[in-house]
Amino acid sequence: MNKHLLILGGGTAGTMMTNHLRRRLPAHEWRMTVVDRSDKHLYQPGFLFLPFGKYEESDIVRQTRDFIPHDVEFLQAEVDLLKPEDHAVALKDGRELHYDVLIVATGCRTAPEETEGMLGPKWRVNVHDFYTLDGARALRDKLKSFEGGRVVIHINEMPIKCPVAPLEFTFLADTFFRERGVRDKVTLTYVTPLSGAFTKPKAAKKLGHLLTDKGIELVTDFVAEKVDQEINKLVCFDGREVPYDLLVTTPTNMGDEAVRRSALGDDLDFIPTHKHTLQSIEYPDVFVIGDATNLPASKAGSVAHFESETLTDNVIRHIQGEPLKEEFDGHSNCFVESGNGKALLIDFNYEYEPHEGNFPFAFGPMKLLEESRLNHLGKLAFRHIYWNVLLRGWPLPGISRQKKKPVEA
Repeated sequence: MNKHLLILGGGTAGTMMTNHLRRRLPAHEWRMTVVDRSDKHLYQPGFLFLPFGKYEESDIVRQTRDFIPHDVEFLQAEVDLLKPEDHAVALKDGRELHYDVLIVATGCRTAPEETEGMLGPKWRVNVHDFYTLDGARALRDKLKSFEGGRVVIHINEMPIKCPVAPLEFTFLADTFFRERGVRDKVTLTYVTPLSGAFTKPKAAKKLGHLLTDKGIELVTDFVAEKVDQEINKLVCFDGREVPYDLLVTTPTNMGDEAVRRSALGDDLDFIPTHKHTLQSIEYPDVFVIGDATNLPASKAGSVAHFESETLTDNVIRHIQGEPLKEEFDGHSNCFVESGNGKALLIDFNYEYEPHEGNFPFAFGPMKLLEESRLNHLGKLAFRHIYWNVLLRGWPLPGISRQKKKPVEA
């Protein structure tokens, strides 16, 4: 009987792993199954552009099945429980799937219910998010008619998917309101629980300057106790208040609810994972990738891409009884939209901060930690790379799974 590789999640990480491993595992020895609650695959970086009318929904929604090899079974179903002691996964429809190797790629979800008052009667009236398709769509409709007032962009707590996205939204909002001729009627405030504009000091300094240059207020070390929708104020545990007319919040991000039901995660339902091998800390036949992990790495698509290359090798090694590679170094790179048709590019890992230089080769053509039109075009081009290269598990020339040590100036 064929052995069974089960992948939970048909998003970015799960789809990449499916394509990688289908090419590496003999079909006559291994059958593969992907389980996801949705038959739609969403290009989540596109949620950033949808509220400003830069993308249409057709640009960011595809059929999940289109990116999964034809000889891989796809089940549209919701996971109820993970039962690693039994090498099984229970689905909500009553079926139970048994596996030899399990890859958990269930991602993370927004949890606005975790903050008092966020899901009040004004949710998606003047309290919005853009981390979901429904949220981005509702915010697009709101911005079309917004003529002025106090706009607050807020991060509730870390970690979050794509940690630069709220900053990017802020910069794009500045440009959006300028183009509409109402920027002088809008006050923009960026509220973060961090002590700076970003998690990495070098990038935080650069991005903080951009906020100042654009006349955007920065409020740091703000841990929200509640959203008071009656008086339109964001309230901090230390008593500080930030008033708003439009609140664009990034709610608490948490792991999949099935992880909580299975008691396999931490306080935020992220699964304890070896940060270099991507193997579950507790269960040798379980591997975790992408936003589902508790790794101290960015929850971003590029991280899942780099993880997938190491994890593919390690799944094969595990099957063959070989030692796993302790290789993944937290490598992440991402474009940061800075408004006015420009963007920065940052590249970092567990050990090294974002630094200046050229990317992806010694001669460039892109600049790191520097605004440019080319970086912006790279951000836009990435959508096509995502659909046609990244999801299908093909390599990206010049971009290594491990970050090179930065050259000191």
